[in-house]
Amino acid sequence: MMLSILVPVYNEELKVAGTLKELLAVDFPCPIEVVVVDDGSRDSTWQILQTIDDPRVNLHRHVHNRGKGAAISTAAKEAAGEYLLVFDADGEYDAEDIPKLLQPVLEGRAKVVYGSRTFGSHSSYSFWYVMGNKGITLAANLLFNSYLSDLETCYKLLPTDLYRSLRIRSRDFGMEAEITAKLLRRGIRPFEVPISYKARTRDEGKKITWTDGVQAIWILGRERMRREPKTTTQVGSGRE
Repeated sequence: MMLSILVPVYNEELKVAGTLKELLAVDFPCPIEVVVVDDGSRDSTWQILQTIDDPRVNLHRHVHNRGKGAAISTAAKEAAGEYLLVFDADGEYDAEDIPKLLQPVLEGRAKVVYGSRTFGSHSSYSFWYVMGNKGITLAANLLFNSYLSDLETCYKLLPTDLYRSLRIRSRDFGMEAEITAKLLRRGIRPFEVPISYKARTRDEGKKITWTDGVQAIWILGRERMRREPKTTTQVGSGRE
């Protein structure tokens, strides 16, 4: 199989070259492509991206900023791999963890895999940031009778066709909640593997805010109450 790694980027001139270099240096157990979408950056991000000389990298650009979800939507349309995964170019996630997510898929033990973060003093910049993440995950578990440990993780590995079938509408950070809610509605329980994580601070460019948490709760409730009948298809089920 081939893995499409989707990289939404916005105003990351200080980080993007280094994080993509680390990503491309990983020893992956399968072929990959890296689909980068610059979401209307106003700094020199786009110019830096154009200096990357690697045949695995495909560059795309939004003329105006449209949101993380919109950038991922554009990247997903361009993806050629059987599986996809989002990789943020902000340095918070370790590219070396991606093969850990691939392993259950390659072994035939799972088709949807989440990377679960363990928060500690070195991995989060504030108490309320951690509580917000835990609160959103708790809401999903209560609404869908599931037992996820980290809904808001960026590392969500799933079949490309399954992702496209979810028809994600959110154009910002709410897409994380929408993906999970739609998977859980279908009876798909993601397989989780532990990953490392180090949140950056506001001064370092952290963009998510408390309003994104409120929106995530609203999206979870909306998807839970939607009257569309549940599908019984097995495509993309979390466990075999």
